[in-house]
Amino acid sequence: MKNIIRYITEIFLVLTLIWSCDDGFDDLNTDKVRLVTIDPTYQLNTAIIQGAPGYGDNLTYQVTIVRQMITPFAGVGTGANLNQDNRAATLELWNNGYQTTIKNLIDGIASIKDDPEKTNLLSMLRIWRAHQFMILTDTYGDVPYFEAGQGFLEQIPFPTYTPQEQIYDDLLKELEEASAVLDPNKDAVNQEVMYAGSGIGDNISAWKRLGNSLLLRAAMRLVKVNPAKAQEYAIKAISAGIMTSNLDNALVRHDASFRNEMGTNLNGGQAPFYYLDKEFVDFMHNNDDPRLNAIAVRYVGSDSEGGQIPDNANRDPDIQIGMPQGFDNTTIAPQIAEDGVASLFDYSQLDRTRLGAPEAPSFYVTYSETLLLYAEAIVRGWVTGDANAIYQDAIRANMEQFSDWPGDTTIPEASIIDYLSRHTLTPGMELEEINNQYWVSSFLNGSESWANFRRTGYPVVLPNPYPGGELNTEDFIRRLTYPDSENTVNNTNLSEAISRQGPDNLETRVWWDQ
Repeated sequence: MKNIIRYITEIFLVLTLIWSCDDGFDDLNTDKVRLVTIDPTYQLNTAIIQGAPGYGDNLTYQVTIVRQMITPFAGVGTGANLNQDNRAATLELWNNGYQTTIKNLIDGIASIKDDPEKTNLLSMLRIWRAHQFMILTDTYGDVPYFEAGQGFLEQIPFPTYTPQEQIYDDLLKELEEASAVLDPNKDAVNQEVMYAGSGIGDNISAWKRLGNSLLLRAAMRLVKVNPAKAQEYAIKAISAGIMTSNLDNALVRHDASFRNEMGTNLNGGQAPFYYLDKEFVDFMHNNDDPRLNAIAVRYVGSDSEGGQIPDNANRDPDIQIGMPQGFDNTTIAPQIAEDGVASLFDYSQLDRTRLGAPEAPSFYVTYSETLLLYAEAIVRGWVTGDANAIYQDAIRANMEQFSDWPGDTTIPEASIIDYLSRHTLTPGMELEEINNQYWVSSFLNGSESWANFRRTGYPVVLPNPYPGGELNTEDFIRRLTYPDSENTVNNTNLSEAISRQGPDNLETRVWWDQ
């Protein structure tokens, strides 16, 4: 794995030199002279690694909207904490998505789409392309899709925006087709970073299960807007074979050479600024959840950021106190007194030496999340099975997944057994209980937590009451806004998308969230 990541680092430097000046420059975007031929396996790997949850969209918006983490500080951190639009923060996801991940995937697909000796690699590229586009369209709504990444290949420097309904129709088709084609008896792909070298053995079959699990995820997005299609594709995904253990988790294991971006930020200049949300910590306390012991740290008695030192670190779950929303650093003083903490720096944080470490893995799709969607499909009557057994297997899978994080994060078996003995599905409350666990299982993967929150309405949490925000008709942020750069370089197509979808603000709902 380390060798693979080292090779990716080298190839990414090449890709950066080639493509860093692409955005907004028509002459470079339509250059008909290919400068270099790049192994599509490395393009796949670059897209996987660069697609990890980042800082701007993930911390500034998504994990805050779903009440997992919060910063009381404005400035660069302004976003969901104040219910305000900060396009400088949301630009990161758009630029990284289109200039790096999507560009690599589409170019890789084009280079081998007619090669009968590389059908497995082609399918991997198609599956990961679908995953990345799901994140983009779930975040913004209508986005460039069919014409995206075609500046070099088809000389389309200004792509049109595809309606989200059409995007999802194609995502379902792509995931179903690409997953079905994968065959362990065909071309080996030994240098891909997701499963090759992970100890799973047959990485081709693992990719097939990943593709089907993503198909299930995509299907479940449609439960509000097209339940018949959601049911049809959920059945297809489950029948074709979804993830079967934590070995199937889609993740990237970071190291000192290729660090987790979120962890790097949380251990750098942002260290004293982000805190665990009161709703999340209270949920853990109310359920006597052993995962809190691995997640949280509190620098007890800290009256300034200088007090957040190892000697003050306390990981005892019983003394953790989450920071409430609705305040900034200038208005939180009365709440500090009420909560009995020394200052805002005394609230609980994500432990930066464990889940928040720069070497912590990035999880994209997990066995636990997939089982919870499976359990939901059973509860909805779409497929047969024991929903409670699968629900409990999902909780166990997430708790066992904690051993993949650095530091002392393993959940003891006795604690798992005790928790499961107290958590069985309650008749009439199954959907809420399943999706409350999804909220925990997708912790730190903000795009997925937020999408599932909008899809289901769970967990039931209080909206951010911060005064003076930009929400007028909605209690929660429903989408992020397009970057200003699109208004400059692709105004005609952007304007068409806005006229079709609705105002470019934080309240306009994407198609599947109607």
